[in-house]
Amino acid sequence: MLTSLKIENVAIIESAAIEFGCGLNVLTGETGAGKSIVIDSINAILGERTSRELIRTGADSAKVYAVFEDIGDDVKSMLDDNGIECDDNVLIINRTLNRDGRNVCRANGFPVTVSMLKNLGRALIDIHGQHDNQALLQPEKHCGFVDSYADDGELIAQYAEAYSELCRIRSALRSINTNEQEKAQRIDLLTYQIDELEKADITIGEWDELNERKALYNNSQRVIENLNSAFEMLKCDNGGIDCIASAASELERAGTYMDSLNETAQRVADIRYELEDAAEIIRDSLSELDFDENDLNEIEERLDLLYRFSRKYGQTEEEMLAYLEKAREELESISFSEEKQKKLLAQEKEALRKAEELADRLTAVRTEAGRKLSDAICSELEFLDMPNVQFAVSRKEIPLSENGRDEIEFLISANAGEEPKPLARIASGGELSRIMLAIKNVLADGDNVGTMIFDEIDTGVSGRAAQKIAMKLRQASKGRQVVCVTHLAQIAAQGDVHLYISKSVRDGKTYTEIRPLLSEDRTDEIARIMGGIEITELQRQSAKEMLIAAGNG
Repeated sequence: MLTSLKIENVAIIESAAIEFGCGLNVLTGETGAGKSIVIDSINAILGERTSRELIRTGADSAKVYAVFEDIGDDVKSMLDDNGIECDDNVLIINRTLNRDGRNVCRANGFPVTVSMLKNLGRALIDIHGQHDNQALLQPEKHCGFVDSYADDGELIAQYAEAYSELCRIRSALRSINTNEQEKAQRIDLLTYQIDELEKADITIGEWDELNERKALYNNSQRVIENLNSAFEMLKCDNGGIDCIASAASELERAGTYMDSLNETAQRVADIRYELEDAAEIIRDSLSELDFDENDLNEIEERLDLLYRFSRKYGQTEEEMLAYLEKAREELESISFSEEKQKKLLAQEKEALRKAEELADRLTAVRTEAGRKLSDAICSELEFLDMPNVQFAVSRKEIPLSENGRDEIEFLISANAGEEPKPLARIASGGELSRIMLAIKNVLADGDNVGTMIFDEIDTGVSGRAAQKIAMKLRQASKGRQVVCVTHLAQIAAQGDVHLYISKSVRDGKTYTEIRPLLSEDRTDEIARIMGGIEITELQRQSAKEMLIAAGNG
C-alpha cells in the first residue's frame, strides 16, 4: 500500500507531501491544478519513462519519494533477489531526475536501475489512465486481457520458446534452399579463396619479420661498414682490446704494492674478455651477411602478396587465417546442404508438432478464460447500470504466429435484441469507462497488487451511472487501496480520504498545494464540483447528504 508521496520540483509543484490511507483515496481540484502531475510523479517512482520537461523551471533536478507499507511476498522476493534489505515490510523508493538526463533511483537506500524499478512497480501499483480506454478499441490488445485473466504466463513462455525455435529452423532451411545458380557461384568463389589462402601458407608474425629483413637488405652496405669499423677498432694493433689488455697488466703490477688496485685490475681484465667475445660476435655477423639481390626480390614479392591479401581477407595474419577457417566452414555447410536439409526438415517437423500442441493448449485455456471473463464482466456491468449489455469474447483461428493461433476480439451489444458487434464500433466514452472499470475489477481479483490508481475513470459518465461507478470503486477498495482522480461529486463523496489539489501564483511563479479535506472543507469542495463558480446553500446541503449516504458525514 502506498502510504506517502513526497514531490519536489516536479512541474508546478515546488514541494508537496501527500499522505494516503487505506480504502478509497480521491483527488479533486480545478482542471490544471496539478492532478496529472501527481500521477506523473507516481509513474516516475514506478520506473516509467520520464522527461526533463517535468523538472520545475529554475530547478536543476526533480525528486520523488514514495513509502509503501505491508508489501506483498512477491515484492519482498524481488527485493531479496536483488540484494535489497527490507525490514518491517516497508519499502522506500526515491528517484531523482537531473537536467543532464541522469536518473538516480534507490530502493531502501540501495541503488537500482530504472528497469528494476519498473519490475517492482508492476507488483506495487496498477495504474489505469485515460489512454488505457483506447486499448479497448484495439483488438490486438484484447488477447492480453484474456491472458491476464487466465494467468497463463508460464504456458505463453513455453509456446514462445517453441515458436522461436520453429522460426530459427525455418530460417536455416531458407538459407539452404537458395537459388542453385547462386549456390554454385558461391562454391566457386569459396573454393578459389580457400585455395589462394592455403597456397599462400601464411604464418603469424611473418609480416613484421619480412619488413625487418627488407630493412636490413636495403641498408646492407651501411651495416657491413659499421661492423668492419667496430671490429677494427677492437682488434687492430694497438686497438681497443690491446689497450685495455695493457691497462689490465699495468694495474696488476701496481697492485703488487697497492692491494686496493687488485679489484680494479680484475674488473678491467673482465672487460677485456667481454670485448673479445663481442669482437667474435661481430666477426661471425660479418661472415653471415651474404646479400643476394634475388632474396630481396622474394621478400618484396611476399610483402606485396600479404598486402593484397590484407585488402581482401583481413589486415593481420590472424584475420586472414580466421577468414580461411570461416570459408572452409561455409563451403562444408553448402557442400553438405542436402544432408543438413534432411536433418533440418526432421527438426522442423518436430518443432512444428510441439508448437501446435502448445498452441492448442493455449487456445483451450483462452477459450475457457474468455467464457469466464465474459460472465464476470457482464456481472460487473450489470452493477454499473448496464444490465442489458452483452459482452462476449470472440475467437478466430489464424495461422500459427508468435501469439499462438488465436485472434481475440471483444464484442458488445449495448441494447437487448442486438447481436454483439466489435467494441470499437459502438461503445461510447462512458461505456468504455465502465467496461474498463469492470475489466480492472475482474482482473484485480487474481493479482496481488496492493494499490490501484484510476486517473479520471469517470470520463463520459454522469448521474446514476456515476453513482454506480462510485459504489464499485468503494467496493473495490475494501480489499485493497484505491486512488482515484475524479471530477464527479458522487465518487468524491465515497472517498475514505479526500485530497484537494489547488494552485496559486506568487511572485510570478505558479505553486501547487495538496491537502486533505475534512468536515466543512470537504462539503464545500463537493458542492463546488456539483455547482461551479457560485456555491449555494442548497448545493452544500446536497453535498452533506451525499457524504452522509456514503458513510462519511
